[in-house]
Amino acid sequence: MPRLIDNPSTESCSLPECIQALSTCGFDPRDPQSTSVAADWLRQLTNNREFLADMIIDRLAGRTAGDVDSGYGPQAIVLSPKRGNMFLRANIWPAEHDLCFRNSGAKSFVYGEPHDHNFSFLTSGYCGPGYRSDYFEYDYEAVTGFAGEAVPLKFIERSALHEGKLMLYRAHRDVHSQLPPESLSVSLNVMHVDPAQGWFDQYGFDLERSEVTRVLSPNATEAFLRVAVGLGAEEALGFADWVGRNHPSERLRLASFEARAARIENAEMVDALWREGELSGSRMVATIAKDRRQ
Repeated sequence: MPRLIDNPSTESCSLPECIQALSTCGFDPRDPQSTSVAADWLRQLTNNREFLADMIIDRLAGRTAGDVDSGYGPQAIVLSPKRGNMFLRANIWPAEHDLCFRNSGAKSFVYGEPHDHNFSFLTSGYCGPGYRSDYFEYDYEAVTGFAGEAVPLKFIERSALHEGKLMLYRAHRDVHSQLPPESLSVSLNVMHVDPAQGWFDQYGFDLERSEVTRVLSPNATEAFLRVAVGLGAEEALGFADWVGRNHPSERLRLASFEARAARIENAEMVDALWREGELSGSRMVATIAKDRRQ
């Protein structure tokens, strides 16, 4: 499960002070010292019981503009621009009896959607009893990532992100299935940003079957490749052929085969292409290719 961080500090800071400090010291979740420093600043911001309400009211009253942005779903508020390798955000977690939950449904707030993350982040319970999670761990390196792939998920515990609780969610290790809090709650995050994270997938899981359901992380390169191949330019088709054979991302290699197969009307030619995929050396492509041929 995410690593619990014991930090009983009673000091507090303003949002600008926290942003400036984290911009200076950075946040490297692989470095215990860096994580400890970033967690201390998150603790201080969490101890500031007024900043978030003041910020929201100022925006709603029209006294400020552009200081509060939404992102990552309907309940997320981005609190700072990206500075170096991090940014700050707040998440609002409605309870089942709240109107926004009843109107939008559980999936809008990622409740009951087991998933990992392709980034690490610090989180703290800012107010309320906090969302509950069933926590699991898994071996990312042993997973290829195709839908239906069996994945051993080790159950750890069910617990809530209560007020003052501070944790580090570890990329590609911690899996959780979130449940609504007993009453409206808010969490704060220090998000780690890695330019390479777009090439490492985030997965959804089926807990009953203990398997991957789908890839959750979008990749613009994949979409661009599909569009280019769909337009049919010779250069695009040649590039797609190279991607299918050589690209280090198995997901992009699969997209290459799917995009090219979608353009072919002759069944024998489609089968020949997927036969090539079976022999491509990519476990993901080979698995999907075998299924498509059958």
